Amino acid sequence: MNTLPGCSGARISGCWALRADSSCGGEGSLDRLLPSVSSGLSPRKRTTSRCKSEPPLLRTSKRTIYTAGRPPWYNEHGAQSKEAFVIGLCGGSASGKTTVARKIIEALDVPWVVLLSMDSFYKVLSEEEQARAASNDYNFDHPDAFDFGLLVYTLRKLKQGKSVKIPVYDFTMHGRQKEWKTVYGASVIIFEGIMAFADKELLKLLDMKIFVDTDSDIRLVRRLRRDITERGRDIEGVIKQYNKFVKPSFEQYIEPTMRLADIVVPRGGGNMVAIDLIVQHVHSQLEEVSFRAVALASAHQAQPLPQTLCVLESTPQVRGMHTIIRNRETSRDEFIFYSKRLMRLLIERALSFLPSQVHVVQTPQGQDYEGRIFHGKRQITGVSILRAGETMEPALRAVCKDVRIGKILIQTNQDTGEPELHYLRLPKDISEDHVILMDCTVSTGAAAMMAVRVLLDHDVQEEKILLVSLLMAEMGVHSVAYAFPQVKIITTAVDKKVNNVFHIIPGIGNFGDRYFGTDAPPDWSDGDMD
Repeated sequence: MNTLPGCSGARISGCWALRADSSCGGEGSLDRLLPSVSSGLSPRKRTTSRCKSEPPLLRTSKRTIYTAGRPPWYNEHGAQSKEAFVIGLCGGSASGKTTVARKIIEALDVPWVVLLSMDSFYKVLSEEEQARAASNDYNFDHPDAFDFGLLVYTLRKLKQGKSVKIPVYDFTMHGRQKEWKTVYGASVIIFEGIMAFADKELLKLLDMKIFVDTDSDIRLVRRLRRDITERGRDIEGVIKQYNKFVKPSFEQYIEPTMRLADIVVPRGGGNMVAIDLIVQHVHSQLEEVSFRAVALASAHQAQPLPQTLCVLESTPQVRGMHTIIRNRETSRDEFIFYSKRLMRLLIERALSFLPSQVHVVQTPQGQDYEGRIFHGKRQITGVSILRAGETMEPALRAVCKDVRIGKILIQTNQDTGEPELHYLRLPKDISEDHVILMDCTVSTGAAAMMAVRVLLDHDVQEEKILLVSLLMAEMGVHSVAYAFPQVKIITTAVDKKVNNVFHIIPGIGNFGDRYFGTDAPPDWSDGDMD
């Protein structure tokens, strides 16, 4: 068995216990090295539970780690290539689970992480239970205090890379707040809680199980400091609750689950040897699956364009407008004017694909006229892919009265070439709407595919999504159509080629820079990418 410098490892009931001494005890023995109470880390200041979803979670010397993002990699089917790697962190109350989680995240150095706290999943209390909780007579350290059904459902969806709603628990009111947080899947999910190993279905979702083992005296000191300074409780009440509920529950429900752990970490966040070992294992399990836009469409390059594609008829007017906006000598004023004309035609054509039904009205002459009206349960919503897609919003508003607008910001990671979601604002209850997804140019289809995936995660039906773009490359058309065969694609033109840096050829240039009058890099002079 290999050992680390200054640390011996012993196999104990199916788990690894990491020690800082050089002796190995018998089965079931654990050496607990007590950390100093003043560990140098500031206490958590909160009165509500947090799913740690507000970006950024933390800033490291190398990067900012976001936790409201989603996996940037998708296979040719538009699905996540691999489920997220889930780390379960268990341990007694105030054992340092969150500190260990933050240390792991910082050492992992992956940009998209979700830190999910079990504190968010306390059950809603009845009036009688509320009264008991107010007098420190309710056991929050019992398995029955948690909503395991909602927890398992939420973690399973996160593992699949789907968006979820996370409840926010208010410890001062002992109840859930009305507003829930939206969180997306990520490459790594760290789930921490005192009962993280207490449910069989929950255990099935954990790829690595870690138990944080901290001395009970240290945990009591931390709990006193936290509950008095952060939750406004008196010392007598905290000690009463600890002796009546916390300590017995730890011994009965939490400590026995230590045998289920893959790794036991004594001394919490101060045990960097253990954390380094954990990080090495996670890195060995994570596959670096990068997005390769060429691979998405390579099998379809020689194939005819898909039937889901609609290209505006190349009338002399459409051809003439393309001649103007593609000309590098065109002024910004004319570029904007003729782009807006094309956008209006494009939006009008897209609306013709919405469901309609026969409707008879009476004319001012008293005669019946058999026409058509929009037929749908809900309304039309426009979603623009920032920033260029935002220029199409006025055209949509001009023809759709009171249309709702959402926005998605997707940027390409310059190091990996992968699209990454950085901002999202969608109208509420969008799931039943017909959604017009707007982006001025689509080159590889990477950003469009991620945007469609986000809409699907918000329960928008695939057949109700219309992707509209002024100009597309064949590669992008094939990529989107192959991944999402029910999405209707509408554009004014399709160019055949994409160069080695994924700019459309002959293209239109950097649409956003030409429209907004910003400076484009030199390599944007003859191409475009989405």
